[in-house]
Amino acid sequence: MAKAEAGWQVVRGGRVADPSLRRAEPADILIEDGVIRAVGPGLAAPDGARVVDAANHLLHPGLINAHTHGHGGLGRGQGDRWTLELLLASAPWVGGSRTLEDLRLSTLLCAAEMVAKGCTAAYDLTLELPLPTVEGLDACASAYAEAGMRAVIAPMVADRSLYEAVPGLMDALPADLRAAAEGLRPRPHTDTLAAMRAALKSWRWGSEDIRMALGPTIPAHCSDAFLCGCRDLAREHGVGLHSHVGESKVQAVGGMMRYGRTLVAHLDELGLIGPGFTVAHGVWLDDEDLRRLAGKGASVAHNPGSNMKLGNGMFRMKRALELGVNVGLGTDGVTSGDNCNMYEALRLAAFTSHVQTPDPTRWVTAEEVYRAGTEGSARALGFTDIGAIAPGMKADLVFLSLETPNWMPHHATMNTLVHVEDATAVRHVMIGGRFVYRDGRHATINLARLAVEAEAAKERLDALNARWKDLFERLEPVVGSYCSGLARRPYHLSRYVCDAPDAGV
Repeated sequence: MAKAEAGWQVVRGGRVADPSLRRAEPADILIEDGVIRAVGPGLAAPDGARVVDAANHLLHPGLINAHTHGHGGLGRGQGDRWTLELLLASAPWVGGSRTLEDLRLSTLLCAAEMVAKGCTAAYDLTLELPLPTVEGLDACASAYAEAGMRAVIAPMVADRSLYEAVPGLMDALPADLRAAAEGLRPRPHTDTLAAMRAALKSWRWGSEDIRMALGPTIPAHCSDAFLCGCRDLAREHGVGLHSHVGESKVQAVGGMMRYGRTLVAHLDELGLIGPGFTVAHGVWLDDEDLRRLAGKGASVAHNPGSNMKLGNGMFRMKRALELGVNVGLGTDGVTSGDNCNMYEALRLAAFTSHVQTPDPTRWVTAEEVYRAGTEGSARALGFTDIGAIAPGMKADLVFLSLETPNWMPHHATMNTLVHVEDATAVRHVMIGGRFVYRDGRHATINLARLAVEAEAAKERLDALNARWKDLFERLEPVVGSYCSGLARRPYHLSRYVCDAPDAGV
Protein backbone atom coordinates (compact mmCIF):
# COMPACT_ATOMS: atom_id res chain seq x y z
CA MET A 1 0.00 0.00 0.00
CA ALA A 2 1.00 3.65 -0.18
CA LYS A 3 3.14 3.60 2.95
CA ALA A 4 4.24 7.04 4.08
CA GLU A 5 7.94 7.73 4.52
CA ALA A 6 8.54 8.53 8.17
CA GLY A 7 10.34 11.66 9.30
CA TRP A 8 11.20 14.99 7.73
CA GLN A 9 12.37 15.51 4.16
CA VAL A 10 12.97 18.60 2.08
CA VAL A 11 12.92 18.49 -1.73
CA ARG A 12 15.25 21.24 -2.91
CA GLY A 13 16.16 22.90 -6.18
CA GLY A 14 13.24 21.84 -8.38
CA ARG A 15 10.63 23.84 -10.22
CA VAL A 16 7.06 23.23 -8.97
CA ALA A 17 4.26 23.06 -11.54
CA ASP A 18 1.62 25.71 -10.96
CA PRO A 19 -1.26 26.22 -13.42
CA SER A 20 -1.45 29.90 -12.44
CA LEU A 21 2.08 30.53 -13.76
CA ARG A 22 3.29 30.44 -17.34
CA ARG A 23 6.66 28.99 -16.31
CA ALA A 24 7.15 26.96 -13.15
CA GLU A 25 9.30 28.71 -10.55
CA PRO A 26 11.90 27.19 -8.21
CA ALA A 27 10.52 26.13 -4.83
CA ASP A 28 11.34 23.71 -2.03
CA ILE A 29 8.85 21.20 -0.62
CA LEU A 30 8.97 20.34 3.08
CA ILE A 31 7.51 16.93 3.94
CA GLU A 32 6.72 15.35 7.32
CA ASP A 33 5.68 11.69 7.51
CA GLY A 34 4.59 11.70 3.88
CA VAL A 35 2.55 14.91 4.09
CA ILE A 36 3.53 18.26 2.57
CA ARG A 37 3.95 20.91 5.28
CA ALA A 38 5.24 23.87 3.25
CA VAL A 39 6.06 24.91 -0.32
CA GLY A 40 8.23 27.88 -1.21
CA PRO A 41 11.72 29.12 -2.03
CA GLY A 42 14.52 28.64 0.49
CA LEU A 43 12.51 26.75 3.11
CA ALA A 44 14.15 26.03 6.43
CA ALA A 45 14.08 22.37 7.45
CA PRO A 46 14.36 20.71 10.88
CA ASP A 47 17.73 19.34 11.90
CA GLY A 48 18.25 15.90 10.48
CA ALA A 49 15.77 16.29 7.65
CA ARG A 50 16.72 14.26 4.60
CA VAL A 51 17.50 16.40 1.58
CA VAL A 52 16.24 15.31 -1.85
CA ASP A 53 18.06 17.04 -4.70
CA ALA A 54 15.57 18.07 -7.41
CA ALA A 55 17.88 20.36 -9.40
CA ASN A 56 17.01 20.43 -13.10
CA HIS A 57 13.66 18.76 -12.46
CA LEU A 58 10.04 19.84 -12.76
CA LEU A 59 7.86 18.59 -9.92
CA HIS A 60 4.17 17.94 -10.43
CA PRO A 61 1.60 16.07 -8.33
CA GLY A 62 1.14 12.44 -9.27
CA LEU A 63 -1.32 12.04 -12.13
CA ILE A 64 -4.52 10.24 -11.14
CA ASN A 65 -6.21 7.74 -13.44
CA ALA A 66 -9.96 8.20 -13.00
CA HIS A 67 -10.92 5.09 -14.97
CA THR A 68 -9.05 1.89 -15.80
CA HIS A 69 -9.43 -1.91 -15.73
CA GLY A 70 -6.55 -3.73 -14.07
CA HIS A 71 -7.94 -7.16 -14.91
CA GLY A 72 -7.17 -6.49 -18.58
CA GLY A 73 -3.40 -6.37 -18.19
CA LEU A 74 -2.87 -9.87 -19.58
CA GLY A 75 -5.13 -9.16 -22.60
CA ARG A 76 -3.22 -6.22 -24.03
CA GLY A 77 -3.02 -5.74 -27.80
CA GLN A 78 -5.66 -8.25 -28.93
CA GLY A 79 -8.11 -6.19 -30.97
CA ASP A 80 -7.84 -3.77 -33.86
CA ARG A 81 -11.09 -2.62 -35.49
CA TRP A 82 -13.32 -3.40 -32.54
CA THR A 83 -16.23 -1.30 -31.39
CA LEU A 84 -17.10 -1.26 -27.70
CA GLU A 85 -19.71 -3.96 -28.27
CA LEU A 86 -17.19 -6.19 -30.06
CA LEU A 87 -14.76 -5.65 -27.20
CA LEU A 88 -17.46 -6.77 -24.76
CA ALA A 89 -18.22 -9.80 -26.93
CA SER A 90 -14.54 -10.75 -26.85
CA ALA A 91 -14.40 -10.76 -23.04
CA PRO A 92 -14.66 -14.55 -22.49
CA TRP A 93 -11.68 -15.00 -24.82
CA VAL A 94 -9.54 -11.97 -23.92
CA GLY A 95 -10.26 -12.04 -20.19
CA GLY A 96 -11.45 -15.54 -19.44
CA SER A 97 -10.14 -18.37 -17.23
CA ARG A 98 -8.39 -16.05 -14.78
CA THR A 99 -7.04 -17.47 -11.53
CA LEU A 100 -6.45 -15.36 -8.44
CA GLU A 101 -2.78 -15.15 -9.37
CA ASP A 102 -3.75 -14.02 -12.87
CA LEU A 103 -5.84 -11.21 -11.38
CA ARG A 104 -2.93 -10.09 -9.24
CA LEU A 105 -0.42 -10.32 -12.09
CA SER A 106 -2.70 -8.56 -14.56
CA THR A 107 -3.32 -5.69 -12.17
CA LEU A 108 0.36 -5.44 -11.26
CA LEU A 109 1.33 -5.15 -14.94
CA CYS A 110 -0.96 -2.13 -15.26
CA ALA A 111 0.19 -0.63 -11.96
CA ALA A 112 3.83 -0.97 -13.00
CA GLU A 113 3.13 0.95 -16.20
CA MET A 114 1.18 3.66 -14.37
CA VAL A 115 3.90 4.29 -11.80
CA ALA A 116 6.61 4.47 -14.47
CA LYS A 117 4.48 7.00 -16.33
CA GLY A 118 3.85 9.38 -13.46
CA CYS A 119 0.53 8.03 -12.17
CA THR A 120 0.17 7.54 -8.41
CA ALA A 121 -3.51 6.61 -7.93
CA ALA A 122 -6.20 4.87 -9.98
CA TYR A 123 -9.91 4.02 -10.04
CA ASP A 124 -9.92 0.39 -11.14
CA LEU A 125 -13.09 -1.34 -12.34
CA THR A 126 -11.99 -4.94 -12.10
CA LEU A 127 -13.79 -8.02 -13.39
CA GLU A 128 -13.99 -11.45 -11.80
CA LEU A 129 -16.32 -14.16 -13.06
CA PRO A 130 -18.79 -15.54 -12.27
CA LEU A 131 -18.88 -13.35 -9.14
CA PRO A 132 -16.56 -10.95 -7.35
CA THR A 133 -14.92 -12.63 -4.38
CA VAL A 134 -13.15 -11.51 -1.26
CA GLU A 135 -10.04 -13.31 -2.46
CA GLY A 136 -10.15 -11.85 -5.98
CA LEU A 137 -10.51 -8.27 -4.82
CA ASP A 138 -7.79 -8.90 -2.27
CA ALA A 139 -5.51 -10.08 -5.08
CA CYS A 140 -6.11 -6.83 -6.98
CA ALA A 141 -5.48 -4.75 -3.87
CA SER A 142 -2.26 -6.63 -3.18
CA ALA A 143 -0.97 -5.66 -6.63
CA TYR A 144 -1.50 -1.97 -5.92
CA ALA A 145 0.10 -2.44 -2.52
CA GLU A 146 3.18 -3.98 -4.15
CA ALA A 147 3.41 -1.06 -6.58
CA GLY A 148 2.98 1.40 -3.72
CA MET A 149 -0.02 3.09 -5.37
CA ARG A 150 -3.26 4.44 -4.01
CA ALA A 151 -6.36 2.91 -5.58
CA VAL A 152 -10.11 2.62 -5.54
CA ILE A 153 -11.16 -0.88 -6.62
CA ALA A 154 -14.71 -1.44 -7.84
CA PRO A 155 -15.91 -4.91 -8.88
CA MET A 156 -17.49 -4.53 -12.31
CA VAL A 157 -20.84 -6.33 -12.14
CA ALA A 158 -24.02 -6.94 -14.13
CA ASP A 159 -27.07 -9.19 -14.16
CA ARG A 160 -27.69 -9.03 -17.91
CA SER A 161 -25.33 -10.13 -20.68
CA LEU A 162 -24.43 -7.98 -23.68
CA TYR A 163 -26.91 -10.02 -25.71
CA GLU A 164 -29.74 -9.23 -23.31
CA ALA A 165 -28.76 -5.60 -22.83
CA VAL A 166 -28.64 -4.51 -26.48
CA PRO A 167 -32.22 -4.40 -27.74
CA GLY A 168 -32.85 -7.11 -30.34
CA LEU A 169 -29.32 -8.52 -30.38
CA MET A 170 -30.20 -11.93 -28.94
CA ASP A 171 -32.96 -12.41 -31.52
CA ALA A 172 -30.57 -11.40 -34.32
CA LEU A 173 -28.21 -14.30 -33.55
CA PRO A 174 -28.46 -17.57 -35.48
CA ALA A 175 -29.87 -20.43 -33.40
CA ASP A 176 -26.50 -22.00 -32.56
CA LEU A 177 -24.98 -18.70 -31.49
CA ARG A 178 -28.12 -17.79 -29.56
CA ALA A 179 -27.76 -20.98 -27.55
CA ALA A 180 -24.12 -20.11 -26.80
CA ALA A 181 -25.07 -16.57 -25.81
CA GLU A 182 -27.77 -17.88 -23.48
CA GLY A 183 -25.00 -19.65 -21.59
CA LEU A 184 -23.24 -16.33 -20.92
CA ARG A 185 -25.95 -14.95 -18.63
CA PRO A 186 -24.55 -13.50 -15.39
CA ARG A 187 -25.56 -14.79 -12.00
CA PRO A 188 -28.72 -13.37 -10.35
CA HIS A 189 -28.19 -9.92 -8.90
CA THR A 190 -28.97 -11.15 -5.39
CA ASP A 191 -25.92 -13.42 -5.55
CA THR A 192 -23.71 -10.58 -6.77
CA LEU A 193 -24.94 -8.13 -4.13
CA ALA A 194 -24.27 -10.72 -1.44
CA ALA A 195 -20.74 -11.25 -2.78
CA MET A 196 -20.00 -7.52 -2.77
CA ARG A 197 -21.43 -7.11 0.71
CA ALA A 198 -19.09 -9.84 1.96
CA ALA A 199 -16.11 -8.11 0.32
CA LEU A 200 -17.02 -4.74 1.83
CA LYS A 201 -17.34 -6.25 5.30
CA SER A 202 -13.96 -7.96 5.08
CA TRP A 203 -11.98 -5.18 3.39
CA ARG A 204 -8.57 -5.01 5.08
CA TRP A 205 -6.66 -2.38 3.11
CA GLY A 206 -7.63 0.74 5.01
CA SER A 207 -9.52 3.81 3.93
CA GLU A 208 -6.44 5.97 3.38
CA ASP A 209 -4.73 4.11 0.57
CA ILE A 210 -6.69 1.32 -1.15
CA ARG A 211 -10.45 1.62 -1.00
CA MET A 212 -13.37 -0.31 -2.42
CA ALA A 213 -16.30 0.98 -4.49
CA LEU A 214 -19.04 -0.62 -6.61
CA GLY A 215 -19.14 -0.77 -10.41
CA PRO A 216 -22.54 -1.61 -11.96
CA THR A 217 -20.88 -1.86 -15.32
CA ILE A 218 -23.36 -0.39 -17.84
CA PRO A 219 -26.91 0.71 -16.91
CA ALA A 220 -28.67 -1.47 -19.49
CA HIS A 221 -26.60 -4.46 -18.37
CA CYS A 222 -28.17 -4.11 -14.92
CA SER A 223 -31.81 -4.52 -13.99
CA ASP A 224 -33.35 -1.66 -12.05
CA ALA A 225 -33.54 -3.92 -9.02
CA PHE A 226 -29.79 -4.53 -9.29
CA LEU A 227 -28.99 -0.84 -9.76
CA CYS A 228 -31.04 0.04 -6.70
CA GLY A 229 -29.33 -2.73 -4.75
CA CYS A 230 -25.92 -1.27 -5.67
CA ARG A 231 -27.17 2.17 -4.66
CA ASP A 232 -28.31 0.94 -1.26
CA LEU A 233 -25.13 -1.06 -0.63
CA ALA A 234 -22.96 1.94 -1.53
CA ARG A 235 -24.89 4.16 0.86
CA GLU A 236 -24.74 1.58 3.63
CA HIS A 237 -20.95 1.34 3.42
CA GLY A 238 -20.18 4.89 2.34
CA VAL A 239 -18.44 3.92 -0.91
CA GLY A 240 -18.56 5.25 -4.44
CA LEU A 241 -20.44 4.07 -7.54
CA HIS A 242 -18.87 4.00 -11.02
CA SER A 243 -20.62 3.07 -14.28
CA HIS A 244 -20.06 3.31 -18.03
CA VAL A 245 -22.82 5.73 -19.04
CA GLY A 246 -23.34 6.90 -22.60
CA GLU A 247 -20.01 5.52 -23.72
CA SER A 248 -21.24 4.45 -27.15
CA LYS A 249 -24.12 5.49 -29.38
CA VAL A 250 -25.45 1.92 -29.08
CA GLN A 251 -25.77 2.51 -25.33
CA ALA A 252 -27.48 5.87 -25.83
CA VAL A 253 -29.95 4.62 -28.44
CA GLY A 254 -30.57 1.39 -26.53
CA GLY A 255 -31.19 3.33 -23.33
CA MET A 256 -33.80 5.50 -25.02
CA MET A 257 -35.47 2.39 -26.43
CA ARG A 258 -35.49 0.66 -23.05
CA TYR A 259 -36.26 3.55 -20.69
CA GLY A 260 -37.83 6.23 -22.91
CA ARG A 261 -35.36 8.74 -21.49
CA THR A 262 -31.60 9.26 -21.35
CA LEU A 263 -29.41 6.99 -19.28
CA VAL A 264 -28.50 9.78 -16.85
CA ALA A 265 -32.17 10.71 -16.43
CA HIS A 266 -32.97 7.08 -15.64
CA LEU A 267 -30.14 6.68 -13.15
CA ASP A 268 -31.13 9.95 -11.51
CA GLU A 269 -34.72 8.77 -11.20
CA LEU A 270 -33.43 5.65 -9.43
CA GLY A 271 -31.39 7.78 -7.01
CA LEU A 272 -27.91 6.73 -8.08
CA ILE A 273 -26.58 10.14 -9.12
CA GLY A 274 -24.77 11.97 -6.32
CA PRO A 275 -21.34 13.17 -5.12
CA GLY A 276 -19.99 9.62 -5.00
CA PHE A 277 -21.13 8.71 -8.52
CA THR A 278 -18.70 8.67 -11.45
CA VAL A 279 -19.80 8.42 -15.07
CA ALA A 280 -17.20 6.69 -17.19
CA HIS A 281 -16.87 8.22 -20.67
CA GLY A 282 -20.14 10.19 -20.91
CA VAL A 283 -19.67 10.74 -24.64
CA TRP A 284 -23.38 10.65 -25.51
CA LEU A 285 -24.65 12.97 -22.78
CA ASP A 286 -26.69 16.05 -23.64
CA ASP A 287 -26.70 19.36 -21.79
CA GLU A 288 -29.52 18.32 -19.49
CA ASP A 289 -27.59 15.16 -18.55
CA LEU A 290 -24.54 17.28 -17.73
CA ARG A 291 -26.65 19.69 -15.67
CA ARG A 292 -28.05 16.77 -13.68
CA LEU A 293 -24.55 15.51 -12.93
CA ALA A 294 -23.32 18.97 -11.96
CA GLY A 295 -26.34 19.63 -9.78
CA LYS A 296 -25.84 16.39 -7.87
CA GLY A 297 -22.06 16.77 -7.53
CA ALA A 298 -21.23 13.74 -9.70
CA SER A 299 -18.09 13.31 -11.83
CA VAL A 300 -17.23 12.24 -15.37
CA ALA A 301 -14.10 10.18 -16.07
CA HIS A 302 -13.07 11.27 -19.58
CA ASN A 303 -11.15 8.61 -21.54
CA PRO A 304 -10.21 10.20 -24.87
CA GLY A 305 -7.92 7.41 -26.03
CA SER A 306 -10.41 4.57 -25.84
CA ASN A 307 -13.25 6.81 -27.03
CA MET A 308 -11.36 7.13 -30.30
CA LYS A 309 -9.98 3.58 -30.42
CA LEU A 310 -13.47 2.07 -30.07
CA GLY A 311 -15.13 4.61 -32.36
CA ASN A 312 -17.41 5.99 -29.67
CA GLY A 313 -17.05 9.68 -30.51
CA MET A 314 -15.88 12.79 -28.70
CA PHE A 315 -16.76 13.82 -25.15
CA ARG A 316 -17.60 17.53 -24.80
CA MET A 317 -15.14 18.34 -22.06
CA LYS A 318 -15.36 22.12 -22.45
CA ARG A 319 -19.15 22.08 -22.21
CA ALA A 320 -19.10 19.77 -19.19
CA LEU A 321 -16.73 22.12 -17.37
CA GLU A 322 -18.84 25.14 -18.31
CA LEU A 323 -21.92 23.48 -16.83
CA GLY A 324 -20.08 22.74 -13.58
CA VAL A 325 -19.35 19.03 -13.93
CA ASN A 326 -16.26 17.71 -12.20
CA VAL A 327 -14.16 16.06 -14.92
CA GLY A 328 -11.34 13.62 -14.29
CA LEU A 329 -9.17 11.86 -16.86
CA GLY A 330 -8.57 8.17 -17.42
CA THR A 331 -6.80 5.80 -19.75
CA ASP A 332 -9.46 3.06 -19.70
CA GLY A 333 -8.09 -0.49 -19.74
CA VAL A 334 -5.23 -1.73 -21.88
CA THR A 335 -7.65 -3.86 -23.94
CA SER A 336 -9.58 -0.73 -24.95
CA GLY A 337 -7.23 2.26 -24.57
CA ASP A 338 -4.11 0.14 -25.16
CA ASN A 339 -1.96 1.75 -22.50
CA CYS A 340 -2.02 3.27 -19.02
CA ASN A 341 -0.16 6.44 -19.99
CA MET A 342 -1.84 9.40 -18.30
CA TYR A 343 0.37 11.86 -20.20
CA GLU A 344 -1.22 10.55 -23.37
CA ALA A 345 -4.65 11.02 -21.78
CA LEU A 346 -3.77 14.66 -21.07
CA ARG A 347 -2.61 15.26 -24.61
CA LEU A 348 -5.61 13.57 -26.22
CA ALA A 349 -8.06 15.35 -23.93
CA ALA A 350 -6.69 18.62 -25.23
CA PHE A 351 -6.54 17.64 -28.88
CA THR A 352 -9.96 15.97 -29.08
CA SER A 353 -11.49 19.26 -27.98
CA HIS A 354 -9.67 21.00 -30.84
CA VAL A 355 -11.22 18.84 -33.57
CA GLN A 356 -14.80 19.44 -32.42
CA THR A 357 -14.98 23.10 -33.45
CA PRO A 358 -12.90 25.60 -35.44
CA ASP A 359 -13.38 28.16 -32.66
CA PRO A 360 -10.33 28.00 -30.35
CA THR A 361 -12.24 29.75 -27.56
CA ARG A 362 -14.31 26.55 -27.35
CA TRP A 363 -11.25 24.35 -26.79
CA VAL A 364 -10.14 23.27 -23.33
CA THR A 365 -6.99 24.96 -22.09
CA ALA A 366 -3.86 23.16 -20.99
CA GLU A 367 -4.56 24.32 -17.44
CA GLU A 368 -8.06 22.80 -17.52
CA VAL A 369 -6.69 19.51 -18.76
CA TYR A 370 -3.95 19.49 -16.11
CA ARG A 371 -6.49 20.13 -13.34
CA ALA A 372 -8.70 17.33 -14.67
CA GLY A 373 -5.82 14.82 -14.58
CA THR A 374 -4.95 15.78 -11.02
CA GLU A 375 -7.57 17.49 -8.84
CA GLY A 376 -10.56 16.43 -10.97
CA SER A 377 -9.53 12.78 -10.93
CA ALA A 378 -8.80 12.93 -7.20
CA ARG A 379 -12.35 14.11 -6.56
CA ALA A 380 -13.74 11.32 -8.75
CA LEU A 381 -11.81 8.80 -6.61
CA GLY A 382 -13.12 10.41 -3.44
CA PHE A 383 -9.74 11.65 -2.21
CA THR A 384 -9.36 15.15 -0.81
CA ASP A 385 -5.64 15.08 0.03
CA ILE A 386 -3.99 14.22 -3.29
CA GLY A 387 -3.80 15.91 -6.68
CA ALA A 388 -1.93 19.09 -5.72
CA ILE A 389 1.39 20.23 -4.27
CA ALA A 390 0.24 22.24 -1.26
CA PRO A 391 0.43 22.13 2.53
CA GLY A 392 -1.70 19.33 3.96
CA MET A 393 -1.62 17.24 0.78
CA LYS A 394 0.07 13.85 0.53
CA ALA A 395 3.56 13.99 -0.93
CA ASP A 396 2.74 12.19 -4.17
CA LEU A 397 5.30 13.79 -6.49
CA VAL A 398 6.62 13.17 -9.98
CA PHE A 399 10.11 14.38 -10.93
CA LEU A 400 10.48 15.19 -14.64
CA SER A 401 14.00 15.75 -15.93
CA LEU A 402 14.34 19.11 -17.64
CA GLU A 403 17.41 17.72 -19.37
CA THR A 404 15.32 15.69 -21.83
CA PRO A 405 14.43 16.89 -25.36
CA ASN A 406 10.76 17.37 -24.44
CA TRP A 407 11.75 20.27 -22.20
CA MET A 408 14.40 21.94 -24.33
CA PRO A 409 13.79 24.85 -24.11
CA HIS A 410 11.35 25.22 -21.24
CA HIS A 411 8.83 27.89 -22.25
CA ALA A 412 5.27 27.42 -20.94
CA THR A 413 5.11 24.67 -18.33
CA MET A 414 1.44 23.69 -18.67
CA ASN A 415 1.59 23.69 -22.47
CA THR A 416 4.64 21.44 -22.44
CA LEU A 417 3.30 19.15 -19.74
CA VAL A 418 -0.03 18.62 -21.55
CA HIS A 419 0.95 18.87 -25.22
CA VAL A 420 4.50 17.49 -25.24
CA GLU A 421 5.36 15.23 -22.29
CA ASP A 422 4.92 11.51 -23.02
CA ALA A 423 6.50 9.97 -19.87
CA THR A 424 10.03 9.88 -21.27
CA ALA A 425 11.12 12.60 -18.82
CA VAL A 426 9.92 10.71 -15.71
CA ARG A 427 12.94 10.10 -13.48
CA HIS A 428 11.49 9.56 -10.01
CA VAL A 429 8.03 9.02 -8.51
CA MET A 430 7.32 9.55 -4.84
CA ILE A 431 4.11 8.40 -3.13
CA GLY A 432 3.56 9.48 0.45
CA GLY A 433 7.13 10.79 0.50
CA ARG A 434 8.51 7.34 -0.39
CA PHE A 435 10.27 6.68 -3.69
CA VAL A 436 8.49 3.90 -5.57
CA TYR A 437 10.34 4.72 -8.81
CA ARG A 438 13.85 6.17 -8.79
CA ASP A 439 16.36 6.88 -11.53
CA GLY A 440 14.06 5.27 -14.07
CA ARG A 441 13.66 1.99 -12.15
CA HIS A 442 10.94 0.53 -9.98
CA ALA A 443 11.85 0.35 -6.31
CA THR A 444 9.24 -2.30 -5.43
CA ILE A 445 8.61 -4.25 -8.66
CA ASN A 446 10.89 -6.69 -10.50
CA LEU A 447 10.04 -6.09 -14.16
CA ALA A 448 12.20 -8.94 -15.44
CA ARG A 449 10.28 -11.39 -13.26
CA LEU A 450 6.98 -9.87 -14.38
CA ALA A 451 7.89 -10.37 -18.04
CA VAL A 452 8.55 -14.08 -17.47
CA GLU A 453 5.33 -14.49 -15.48
CA ALA A 454 3.29 -12.63 -18.09
CA GLU A 455 4.54 -14.75 -20.99
CA ALA A 456 3.88 -17.97 -19.08
CA ALA A 457 0.37 -16.80 -18.23
CA LYS A 458 -0.25 -15.85 -21.86
CA GLU A 459 0.66 -19.33 -23.10
CA ARG A 460 -1.58 -21.01 -20.53
CA LEU A 461 -4.52 -18.66 -21.09
CA ASP A 462 -4.28 -18.93 -24.88
CA ALA A 463 -4.79 -22.67 -24.58
CA LEU A 464 -7.57 -22.41 -22.00
CA ASN A 465 -9.48 -19.77 -23.95
CA ALA A 466 -9.14 -21.22 -27.46
CA ARG A 467 -12.82 -22.24 -27.53
CA TRP A 468 -13.86 -18.74 -26.48
CA LYS A 469 -11.75 -17.26 -29.26
CA ASP A 470 -13.53 -19.54 -31.72
CA LEU A 471 -16.91 -18.44 -30.37
CA PHE A 472 -15.97 -14.77 -30.66
CA GLU A 473 -14.85 -15.21 -34.27
CA ARG A 474 -18.29 -16.62 -35.07
CA LEU A 475 -20.09 -13.89 -33.11
CA GLU A 476 -18.00 -11.00 -34.44
CA PRO A 477 -19.69 -10.46 -37.83
CA VAL A 478 -23.19 -10.68 -36.38
CA VAL A 479 -22.55 -8.45 -33.35
CA GLY A 480 -20.56 -5.98 -35.43
CA SER A 481 -23.17 -5.69 -38.14
CA TYR A 482 -26.17 -5.52 -35.81
CA CYS A 483 -24.68 -2.97 -33.43
CA SER A 484 -23.36 -0.72 -36.19
CA GLY A 485 -26.87 -0.76 -37.64
CA LEU A 486 -28.34 0.22 -34.27
CA ALA A 487 -25.80 3.04 -34.02
CA ARG A 488 -27.08 4.46 -37.31
CA ARG A 489 -30.48 5.16 -35.77
CA PRO A 490 -31.25 8.82 -35.14
CA TYR A 491 -30.39 10.32 -31.78
CA HIS A 492 -30.93 13.87 -30.61
CA LEU A 493 -27.22 14.72 -30.63
CA SER A 494 -24.11 13.52 -32.43
CA ARG A 495 -20.66 13.05 -31.00
CA TYR A 496 -18.81 12.03 -34.14
CA VAL A 497 -16.38 14.45 -35.74
CA CYS A 498 -17.67 13.73 -39.25
CA ASP A 499 -21.40 13.65 -39.92
CA ALA A 500 -21.14 13.75 -43.69
CA PRO A 501 -23.61 11.54 -45.63
CA ASP A 502 -20.90 8.94 -46.35
CA ALA A 503 -19.89 8.64 -42.69
CA GLY A 504 -22.61 6.06 -42.03
CA VAL A 505 -24.03 7.81 -38.98
